[in-house]
Amino acid sequence: MQKKIMAVFGTRPEAIKMAPLLKALKKNKNYKLVITVTAQHREMLDQVLDLFKLKPDYDLDIMQKNQSLSGLAARIIAKLDQILSNEKPDLLLVHGDTSSTFIGALTSFYHQIKIAHIEAGLRTQSKYSPFPEEMNRQLTGVLADLNFAPTKNAKANLLLENKDPAKIFVSGNTVIDALLSVVDKSYDFKNELLANLNFKQKKIILLTAHRRENLGQPMKSIFQAVKQLTAVNNDLEVIFPVHLNPAIRKLSQEIFAENEQVHLIEPLDYLPFANLMARSDLILTDSGGIQEEAPALGKPVLVLRDTTERPEAVKAGTVVKVGTKTKKIFIETMKLLTDSEAYQKRAKAINPYGDGQAVSRIVAALDYDFGFKKKRPQDFKF
Repeated sequence: MQKKIMAVFGTRPEAIKMAPLLKALKKNKNYKLVITVTAQHREMLDQVLDLFKLKPDYDLDIMQKNQSLSGLAARIIAKLDQILSNEKPDLLLVHGDTSSTFIGALTSFYHQIKIAHIEAGLRTQSKYSPFPEEMNRQLTGVLADLNFAPTKNAKANLLLENKDPAKIFVSGNTVIDALLSVVDKSYDFKNELLANLNFKQKKIILLTAHRRENLGQPMKSIFQAVKQLTAVNNDLEVIFPVHLNPAIRKLSQEIFAENEQVHLIEPLDYLPFANLMARSDLILTDSGGIQEEAPALGKPVLVLRDTTERPEAVKAGTVVKVGTKTKKIFIETMKLLTDSEAYQKRAKAINPYGDGQAVSRIVAALDYDFGFKKKRPQDFKF
């Protein structure tokens, strides 16, 4: 008997990581898929849905200017409540650590609907770092019935929280599946700056910075480090797709106002961004997802955070945690820009996050849990 699965998500990163799984479920005769988006990120979400040709069955459209986290949560519950009452899915799929993830899972719990958590088990064990993501994923973990952990380390975190081992599947991360499907060596950038950038003769750093905990002085310190790097490297070009947050925009414009080596551009759609990652030499970021994606492309990552819920990358050597202090960022970046041996060591480290087969493992696990298959799928092993 066909099972109904509802996927709930609302941000661009969630959409990217869910897209290959949703496309696979739509083709699978065992399942009827219902896609519900909260539109926690409106324009950025729509770009990804268009790219992967995914059409939501329900769009909660909850985004408001200057929205509070509590207001966001209240609107999601109010709108999702009626949809779940009408649809009565057999399983709710949520991903990662956004407010849409946790509130989606909470509302599903209120309806006694089984919950599956994709990218389960990531932890910093620091309540406010990152905020609110750490508690979103921990609380979702409390509610989840099925856990798709991207790595064995994530599984270990779940076991420490007394989750049932039979309900934990190590899948690898679906972001690798998505990434490998869109990177193309012959891709032509539509952005004029990127289209004319000499990727072969210049050293290219891709910078992203947007975390709430980095706003203020930490962000200023990051920008000062980048400014110092350009001052001592004439062949260095820094591409910074600037987050829509007005505070980040104002600060970046102040610090980089007369710096011709730092290019402030509008946020990129996923397709050009993935291909920009593939052609950059080095990535400085406070993003979580990029720590997983860039190693699949052989790109070293310096993480602009004091904590990371992705310790596997640090251990594997694909990622270096540098925090937000100007001196540390400058020293570690210079090392990779000037020491080819150090660079190759990072670039050639094996990616612990996946091999592009996470989706097939998750679908096989769903088949197993629903009884369509008798054999439990093998876990991803790094």
